Amino acid sequence: MVDDSIDPDVRRRGRGACSNVVGRFEALDRRYEPDGWDRAPEARVLRTELSHEVPRRIISYNRSPDLPFDRSINPYRGCEHGCVYCFARPSHAYLGLSPGLDFETKLVARPGAAEALGRELRARRYQVAPIAIGTNTDPYQPIEAREGVMRACLEVLAGCDHPVAIVTKGTLIERDIDILGPMAAKGLCRVGISVTTLDPDLSRRMEPRAPAPKRRLEVIRRLSEAGIPVRVMAAPMVPGLSDHELEAILRAGQEAGASSASWIMLRLPREVSPLFQEWLASHEPGRAARVMGHVREMHGGKDYDAEWGRRMRGTGPYAEMVAARFRAATKRLGLDERQPPLRCDLFRPPVRTGDQMELF
Repeated sequence: MVDDSIDPDVRRRGRGACSNVVGRFEALDRRYEPDGWDRAPEARVLRTELSHEVPRRIISYNRSPDLPFDRSINPYRGCEHGCVYCFARPSHAYLGLSPGLDFETKLVARPGAAEALGRELRARRYQVAPIAIGTNTDPYQPIEAREGVMRACLEVLAGCDHPVAIVTKGTLIERDIDILGPMAAKGLCRVGISVTTLDPDLSRRMEPRAPAPKRRLEVIRRLSEAGIPVRVMAAPMVPGLSDHELEAILRAGQEAGASSASWIMLRLPREVSPLFQEWLASHEPGRAARVMGHVREMHGGKDYDAEWGRRMRGTGPYAEMVAARFRAATKRLGLDERQPPLRCDLFRPPVRTGDQMELF
């Protein structure tokens, strides 16, 4: 039986995690207990809750040699897409919330992010380099349609010709083609679209509120037709469950207009491992042992190895086989060319209201 703090009568349809176990920083466990009242079960739905946080700073910096960027922006905390494998789930524990169902139902929007971004870009010590968006939680998850935090940040970046690289599964990025297209024409923008599987049933169960695979391929097509460089991301590849689709995903992305590709193996840091194993036991019990066997083989017998150079793709024969398949497929499809670097020479600090503008 899974420890849980959610009323079992509440319907969880459309959610990825199977439980809501507490985060690693909590001193006490939480469990739902009936109050003893004799009442009929209510047909209630586990709904999404949204709170707001006004950030003082919005740019986060990293020094990881595994990442092709050193700074990023996260317009939202938590993600309604509910991807059960999401490596960002443990970040919700810092908020005193569960990396399980809380991560996909208790979201935090960050209004004022654009204003904070403008302040940071105007700082005298700021040195321009591409900003990555969507590397933790998806900036184009459903609440963006109402909150508009991502679009406001893009308007700041476009206004000062700052380079940006975006990763998303969300179709709402099509709304911002009017900003991204002109940026791409200047060499300031590129986009990665994540496609985990082409199987709509598996996608619905594993990433329940993300757009269907076919729809994501249409996003690739529309962005590429607008002149925006698109990378198809076969990520994450789940060994023994979806990794056999690697070549098909790359081919579908190339046919939709992607000009490059990348891949990442399934990562199960901290609370993600037990959550993912609960999902396997519920949705894929016949494959659970095989999947976790491959995962542990690639991480030295552990569910996850956080060492740089290993965490993204694993090590050993199985990881090497998938990497070789990726290299062969991308070469065959013409997706093995590196994307040109984004331009940084056009950047000028954003103008603040009331500032004297340049005439020439």
